[in-house]
Amino acid sequence: MGRQRRESETVSEPIDSGVAELVPDLGGRNSWTLRVNGTPQSHVDLDDPTYLEFEYVRRLGHVIDLTAPTSVLHLGGGALTLARYIAATLPRTTQQVAEIDAGLIAFLRRSLPVPKGVRISTGDARAVLARARPDSFDLVVSDVFAGARTPAHLTSMEYVGLADRALRSDGIYAANIGDGGPLTFARAQCATVAAVFPHVCAMAEPAVFRGRRFGNFVILGSHTALPLQQLVRATAGDPFQGRVEHGTELIRFIGGALPTTDETATHSPAPPTGTWGV
Repeated sequence: MGRQRRESETVSEPIDSGVAELVPDLGGRNSWTLRVNGTPQSHVDLDDPTYLEFEYVRRLGHVIDLTAPTSVLHLGGGALTLARYIAATLPRTTQQVAEIDAGLIAFLRRSLPVPKGVRISTGDARAVLARARPDSFDLVVSDVFAGARTPAHLTSMEYVGLADRALRSDGIYAANIGDGGPLTFARAQCATVAAVFPHVCAMAEPAVFRGRRFGNFVILGSHTALPLQQLVRATAGDPFQGRVEHGTELIRFIGGALPTTDETATHSPAPPTGTWGV
């Protein structure tokens, strides 16, 4: 079990995929940003785990608040920001975190406290899904980046289908991806989730939806109705106002993009220099 850190210096260590750093926030808060090979991956506030710094994590927090899942699978753990949030707000919820980088897990265990009740295992996200017991989770969160890009094998209909199999009948699949410019990747990812789930929405900042800058998209899929109106209100009240596309507007956004398969899958696009601290 890690110990709470209050030192003011950056902590860095080699991990399997490169170098991980925990960078302290200025201003006296007991909060840290995890960077892997220079790319910010997570922000955690150890004194207040309900504080969510990154906007896309805040949107996932809205999903948690509105649906109150009792069993969650996190594919990609980072510094366990969302797991910490759930442990604080829904302490009876069971949580499993899968992270492929064993060195990163060891670094975080030594450096930060692991939330009570959170089980962490080492493994590729797709392999973990393939082994998961059917109908066992209320929420599956796919937030996996190799550097600043989502690996290709975690972007296909086959991958989303594995998540669907692991979810209960009213469960929700949530994926975080990055895109910009013509939004070719984001449009195809929305089409991919819509090919598996009948109820789909996408959340992002308006400028990101318009392709004016690179940013995060959170895509949700379910076999039951999503809490769309509540999500619209919640994201509109965020410090960086979000937009929720669904129904006809989402179909218009997807345009002619086809769902991604294992044969057509590619890594998500690399962010431009200067984006996300890259």
